[in-house]
Amino acid sequence: MQWQEIIKVATQMRHWFHQHPELTWQEENTAERIRQVLTDWGIEWRACATFGTVGVIAPNMKQEGGKNIALRADMDALPIEETSEVEFASTVEGKMHACGHDGHMAALLGTALWLKQNESQLTNSVTLLFQPAEEGGHGALKMIEDGALEGVDEVYGWHNWPAMEFGTAVCPDGAVMSGNGAFEIQLEGIGGHASQPETCRDPLLAGAAISLNLQQIVSRRMPPQAATVVSVTQFETDSSASNVTPQTARLAGSLRFSEPQWYEPLTQLIEQIAEDTAKTYGVHAQVKIKPYYPATINHALPAGHFRKVLQNELGEGFSNVDMAVPIMASEDFSYYLRERPGAFALIGMADSEAQAYQYACHHPNYQFNDHLLELVMRSFCQIVGVDVPKKA
Repeated sequence: MQWQEIIKVATQMRHWFHQHPELTWQEENTAERIRQVLTDWGIEWRACATFGTVGVIAPNMKQEGGKNIALRADMDALPIEETSEVEFASTVEGKMHACGHDGHMAALLGTALWLKQNESQLTNSVTLLFQPAEEGGHGALKMIEDGALEGVDEVYGWHNWPAMEFGTAVCPDGAVMSGNGAFEIQLEGIGGHASQPETCRDPLLAGAAISLNLQQIVSRRMPPQAATVVSVTQFETDSSASNVTPQTARLAGSLRFSEPQWYEPLTQLIEQIAEDTAKTYGVHAQVKIKPYYPATINHALPAGHFRKVLQNELGEGFSNVDMAVPIMASEDFSYYLRERPGAFALIGMADSEAQAYQYACHHPNYQFNDHLLELVMRSFCQIVGVDVPKKA
């Protein structure tokens, strides 16, 4: 199959995945389609972490002195009702690929087909990681626990990024995406009649003060060099009417940190400020903090290799983008980079003449730019050391 034919196949697969989205830890049909394609192309694979799949191409090359290089694609969709009007829009109510994982899978499958057809060129073994449950489900961790990285020397991944123009990318040494966590603050006060505030201990008022005081953490309690975020995103009470002072209130939110060392200071300050502020209002606070993903931190040598490949494809100015890294979003690719050297890139997909490709990830109008498929396929092939046709 010629290169351009493979691009068409990858595009068709991307559209199929988009029409058939499945949520985190529900990717049964997606996994079945991937495995059938790999089987049809003669690529060995095994199931991993239930709906994950680990494929292998040229498995003997590592034994002959090469590396085992892993390439990863995530699989899960989001609980969002699609409002775009593409002809291959989601056929599943309330679910859509609003983050481009359909494109990630299609690009890796297209790469796999070209590598399989050119297996004799390979001097490295290639491991294909089709991973479920990136959207908060710790799928990468489960893949690792099920042996996905056994024998792997390096691992590479990417994410489309609508905030950057097509033809640009970032792949820094060090942190590229932040770690994250969530906090919940339960407040217990004394409820009563709104006309008698002296008999009550108002958890709503305490919660409002806590919300304001938490905003001082980043600006006044953390070093300016620390890239961190504390956001209160939920505030609710059990008040049943406008003249009822509530008995309880609940706040919840998100925290982000660019380096692992900032996680503990952030959590300690959230707990301290919430508890101490609540006391001044005669209210009791109970704080729960749940860590999610670590920061995604690139290793210098693989990151340099990835940048060289991107420069070959996009030109010397590919990284001239007005975007600071690390970005404060999070990725469970971070788990792979804790275990093996590797790199993760953000690759721009916006088109100034096409509004559709400028919608942010997780927006109901989000659309993946299919021009990324060839770019990523070319990049992945070069990362593992296989030639691709010259660009038209």
